Amino acid sequence: MSTTLLQYPKVFVTNNVAVDGADCIILVSDFQTPCAIDSIQKAVDVAKSIDDSATSQVNIIPCEGVAGGRVVLSSTGPVSRDFDDVRRFGDAAKSGVARAVQAGSKKPLLVVQFSGTKVSSSSFDKYVQVAALGALGQCYVPLEVREDKQAPPSATRTIETLFVFSDDASLPDFLQSVEGGRVVCRDICGSDPERMAPLRAAEYIETLFQDSCVKVDVHVSDSFSEQYPLLEAVARCSRCVERHHPCVINLEYVGEGEVEKTLFFVGKGITYDTGGADIKAGGVMAGMHRDKGGASSICGFMYILSQMKPKNIRVVAKLAMVRNSVGSDAYVADEIIRARSGQRIRVGNTDAEGRMVMADVLCEAKEEALVAVNPFLFTMATLTGHAVRAYGTGYFASMDNGPAKEGNVSQSISDAGFLWGDPCEISTVRREDFAFIQSKYMTEDVVQSNSAPSTGTMRGHQFPAAFLTMASGLNNHGSNSDNPLPYTHMDIAGSTQMWPTPVSGSPILALFGAFLQ
Repeated sequence: MSTTLLQYPKVFVTNNVAVDGADCIILVSDFQTPCAIDSIQKAVDVAKSIDDSATSQVNIIPCEGVAGGRVVLSSTGPVSRDFDDVRRFGDAAKSGVARAVQAGSKKPLLVVQFSGTKVSSSSFDKYVQVAALGALGQCYVPLEVREDKQAPPSATRTIETLFVFSDDASLPDFLQSVEGGRVVCRDICGSDPERMAPLRAAEYIETLFQDSCVKVDVHVSDSFSEQYPLLEAVARCSRCVERHHPCVINLEYVGEGEVEKTLFFVGKGITYDTGGADIKAGGVMAGMHRDKGGASSICGFMYILSQMKPKNIRVVAKLAMVRNSVGSDAYVADEIIRARSGQRIRVGNTDAEGRMVMADVLCEAKEEALVAVNPFLFTMATLTGHAVRAYGTGYFASMDNGPAKEGNVSQSISDAGFLWGDPCEISTVRREDFAFIQSKYMTEDVVQSNSAPSTGTMRGHQFPAAFLTMASGLNNHGSNSDNPLPYTHMDIAGSTQMWPTPVSGSPILALFGAFLQ
C-alpha cells in the first residue's frame, strides 16, 4: 500500500482546548445554545457585544486560554427546519478551515457543537464526523499540484494536522480511511485527460494498492472485440494514439471469515469525452475529464476497504477506462454491434458512450455473480445531464431492478446518505424506459439511445438503466426468474460536481454507511 501517493492532514482527537501543537480553534455551531467551553463562550459574548453578526458569518476572534489564542466562528445556520440536514455541519467546517488557513493556521482544533433544539437528533447522529470530513475535504490539494515541483506556494497552502475535540479514540483512523478514499476519487476523477489517461490511471491504481489486501489486475488487449465488443466500439478511435489505449481494471477485496455478501461494482471510466462523432459542440466539452467519476468513486471505496478490512464481505470492482475520441475511426450512429450478451445493439448517439463501455463489463459481472455468495450488482457513472436537471447538483440518483428493490438496496443507500451528508434520490425504472430502447427495426434487438441530449429527453436518466439491463442480459434475472440478481444503477453526474468545483467524492460515504457500517 502506497502511503506517499496520497496527501491529507493527520488527525488527532483531544478533549483539551489548549492542547499543545494546535494553533487555532474552529468552532462549528448552530449557536442556539451557549458553548459548553466557558473560555470560548466568553469570547463569543464579547464579539457579539460589538458585532451582531459575529455568529452568523465566518469570523475570527481573540480568545484567552485556548490553542493559538484565537477562535474561528463558523455558523451552520438554521438546522431545525424540515429541509435542513447534517450537511450544514460539513459546509460550516469547510468555511471554518478556509478562514483558518487565511489566518495562517496549520494545525487547527475543530470543536463542533449542536444544540439539538427542536430537531430530530437521529437525523444529526453523525454531525461531528460529517463536520470533520468537511474540514478535511477543504484541505484537498489536486494531484497535478502535488506532482508539480514548480507549483506556487499558494496552490499547496493548507493545514498539516487536524485536531478534533472528541474522546472517541477510533475517530482518527475512521476519518483518515474515509478521507483517503475520497482523495483517491478526487485524484482520478479530477486530474486532466493526459495525467489520467486509461493506462496512467491503471499505474496510479496499481501503485495505490501495491502490497495491500486489494488485488489489482489490469486487462489490456490489442482489441476487446471478443470480450467487450461495445466497449471496443467506443475505444477503437482512441487506439490511434498509444497513450490513449483502453483498459479494464479489475479490483477484488475478500475480507476475513466466511463471505456473507458479494458486491460487484462496474464503473464508467471515460477519461475524456469528446462526444465522439456526435461531438460536444458549443463549448460543452470543457470539463469532460471528469466523466470518469463512477470508476473514481468505486476505486475510492475500494481504498476504504483496504484500510478498514471489514470481515465477511467480498467486493469486486470492474473499471472501464476508455477515452471517447473523435476521428476517422470513431464509431458512429447506426452501427449495429452484437454485445457480449448476444443482443444486437443499434447505436443512436455516440455521446451515450458510458452505457456502451459498461454494458459488456456488467454482463461479465453478471456471469460471475451467478456463482457468487449473496451477490449484488451495481453500475456507477457520471452518465446523464438529465440526472442533474432532475435532482440538481449535490445529489445522485439510485434505481433498482425488482430483486434489488425487494432487498431495499436503494433505500438503504438513501438512508445512509442522509445520515452521512451524501444525499441520494431514489428513482424508478418504468415500463416506458424499456419501451424506449426496444428495437425499432428487424436489424437490432436494443436501441442504445435517441439522438437528442438526455436533458431534452423525457426520462433521460432512467432509460439508460433499462438499456444496461437489456444489453447485459440482466433482464433474464428479474424477480420472476430462476436466478434473480439484485441490480442497482447509480447516476452520480449531479453529486460528483463539475469543474472548477472540487470533486466531491460522492457516493463513497453513502456506500460506506449502507454496506460497511
